[in-house]
Amino acid sequence: MEFACSHVVCNWRPDGAGSAPPPLPPRRFRKPRPTSLPLPPVRPPSHPPPPPPSQPPNHPPSFPPPVPPRADKLEGESRLESNVNVVLLSIGKLVDISQASGLETFQSPVICGKCSAALSCLSSLQQNMWLCEFCGCENSVNDGLQRVCVGQRAGVHTDDLYLPSQSDDDYQNLEDTLVVFCVDISGSMSVTTEVASSSGSKKYISRLEGMQDALQRALSTLLQQSPHRRVALVTFNNEVVIYGDGTSTPLTLRDWGLVDYDHIWEQGVAYSIPHCIAETHQQLLHRIKELKEHGATSLGPAALASVAMASRYPGSKVILCTDGKANIGLGTMEETSSLSSSLTPYFYQKLAQQAVGSGVIISVMTFEGTDCSLADVGRLADTTGGRVNMVSIGTVATEIQLASIDNVLATGVTATLLAPDGVYFPYEDENNHKLVKTIGNVTKGLELTIQFAIKPEFMGVFLKRETLPFQLQLSFKTRDLQKVTRIITEQRPVAIKSQISTESLNMAVLGVHCAQLCASLTMEGRVQEAQRQLKAQQDLVDQISKHRPIQQEESIYGNWVNAMTTICDDITTESQTLSDEAAKVMYQMKRASSVDCTYSNTAEVQRKPLWKKKKALVEGT
Repeated sequence: MEFACSHVVCNWRPDGAGSAPPPLPPRRFRKPRPTSLPLPPVRPPSHPPPPPPSQPPNHPPSFPPPVPPRADKLEGESRLESNVNVVLLSIGKLVDISQASGLETFQSPVICGKCSAALSCLSSLQQNMWLCEFCGCENSVNDGLQRVCVGQRAGVHTDDLYLPSQSDDDYQNLEDTLVVFCVDISGSMSVTTEVASSSGSKKYISRLEGMQDALQRALSTLLQQSPHRRVALVTFNNEVVIYGDGTSTPLTLRDWGLVDYDHIWEQGVAYSIPHCIAETHQQLLHRIKELKEHGATSLGPAALASVAMASRYPGSKVILCTDGKANIGLGTMEETSSLSSSLTPYFYQKLAQQAVGSGVIISVMTFEGTDCSLADVGRLADTTGGRVNMVSIGTVATEIQLASIDNVLATGVTATLLAPDGVYFPYEDENNHKLVKTIGNVTKGLELTIQFAIKPEFMGVFLKRETLPFQLQLSFKTRDLQKVTRIITEQRPVAIKSQISTESLNMAVLGVHCAQLCASLTMEGRVQEAQRQLKAQQDLVDQISKHRPIQQEESIYGNWVNAMTTICDDITTESQTLSDEAAKVMYQMKRASSVDCTYSNTAEVQRKPLWKKKKALVEGT
């Protein structure tokens, strides 16, 4: 766990109202009421009270002049309008247990019966009773478990692996995975682009010809680098054709078969892929060379069939290539007044969740200059951990090869972050001190940022404590289907905003968090909130720049903020929606990483149109 600030800031307020008033001191420290003043005489009920004396002129009470605030503290208050209580989780590193050879391993953790926190070096044990440091629940602990789970790990930080002695799943060969190329061959794939030939002369190549060349290169790379991986081909236009590994009779889905979700799934799962690329290379090349472009775009059914095929092999990939909107079958994106249009997002959400449950990663690539409703279809990649990008004739081959790389580290990943009762996580569904996030598939470099804050009624309680505990629990399956739980526990000191200096802030963590959070808010339609977060981040950077120069790597995060600010400023939720170019940027920002500067060039999108007006629901209106 990497925190954005050296301390937990207890008095940050989400409404931007500044610091909360200081809590009242404990009763034992309050001054007693004076007892020397005479009490009013007790009068019988028959005697009316005397008339009130004449009131003196109403002068304002005399108070001593306020103490002028210290310049550095006032500056500190204004500097921290944004919440710096952020933790970055390097999920891609933490699930790679090959890099964790020095950690202690156990069979199972001791779990709190109320909040599911694990016994750790921060736990207090008295007479075999554990008072949970996160929720306050009392748990009885066996002597033997106490020695095994705590042992010699006294300190303020622990990092432990829990490996069960037996697994319910069979061992899986790491190369026994599937790559499915799901390719658009609709009529629009005949559009040509001028390119330079090897001799220097100009020629025109259609999108399909560029795709065929890219697929042939990808097959050659897979044959050389991963000869034992399985590769399958699926194409779509008016119908979906499943070629598989090229050695079996193709299966065609058409008409009613394009609108029956369960039927398509069953057909995809049942289609056998018995051979690896070393055995089917020539057959697949032949199938690819024979492809012809014509017809409509049944993208949804093709994606569903591809995921169903890959679901038999956890850690597999589906690479979806298209140049237009889905306009036939499930997932149709044409903006009409029909019910199917309103069900479009649900179809892609359902398919994405099914892919996550099966350990399948979907990457989506579209051609530049086309309108593919990337904001919708991109959900498939965003949810499953795949890539979202726009390609040209010259870059499609490179992008397909990058998406084909076998970089899956773990599947079925779930992250649980625990903090003391009184802490909550803004922008999350549950308003309590325990956050559970289903991540699914994890590839190299994946980072996740989470923001937390202190409930106002707990501020005084926490300020009396020196530190607060935090615990991360990661549950996942490795590529060979081994079940693993990794638990990291540590504590952080507490402070208030005026005590925080620029030197105690980690701008890399704050920059990644701002990119991920604002991109998520924008994709959810919460554009104004995204704008507010972007402004707070920019103000923080401006304040820090007054105290120290901004480093070169930190300027990358500023480029991200500028790119997203441009997009958000151009969106009016009632009349406009994201263009494919803007959606690509937002999906890439949602997966921004402090170790990956791939997205540092996103400032270039400011020179391109990043929004589009919605078309009328019915043509001609």
